[in-house]
Amino acid sequence: MRVEEIAVSPDWLLQPTSRMCFVCGRDNPVGLHLQLYEDHEAGEVVVPVVIPEAYQGYPGIVHGGILATILDEVTGRAIMMEVSHDYFWVTAKMTVRYRKPTPTGTSLLVAGWVVERRGRSARVAGEIRLADGVVTVESESLVVQPAEGALQGWGEEQQYWRVES
Repeated sequence: MRVEEIAVSPDWLLQPTSRMCFVCGRDNPVGLHLQLYEDHEAGEVVVPVVIPEAYQGYPGIVHGGILATILDEVTGRAIMMEVSHDYFWVTAKMTVRYRKPTPTGTSLLVAGWVVERRGRSARVAGEIRLADGVVTVESESLVVQPAEGALQGWGEEQQYWRVES
């Protein structure tokens, strides 16, 4: 994945990434390697990205599963703007609406935000936008704090969770 055309604002704060996450993992050989930013002015987590044709469904169109995966990560990360970056949430339910085909090789901005937070759960939403602002995909999810012990492997992996540009 590469960033093009949609400039990263100097006001955006880079979020931490992990080692092997499919979406943000720095060392995952088949991962997307996305960098996620906090845009506090807009109240969104944002990712400027160009998705290569290797992730297509039909020729020239990004596969819907890849789009849903990216939205799942970005919307789930929005909750980190309100709590610690070391405080994780998992998706319990997600609805995706594909409004129009999302082209490969085109500058996109993915954005996620918190709609409502209630104790151990939150409603989050997101969009994938073309450079001109047209929305191609939108989602809404319910994220929850994972049950105790659900992230057992995290202790060993935590050393790799950091901001790296």
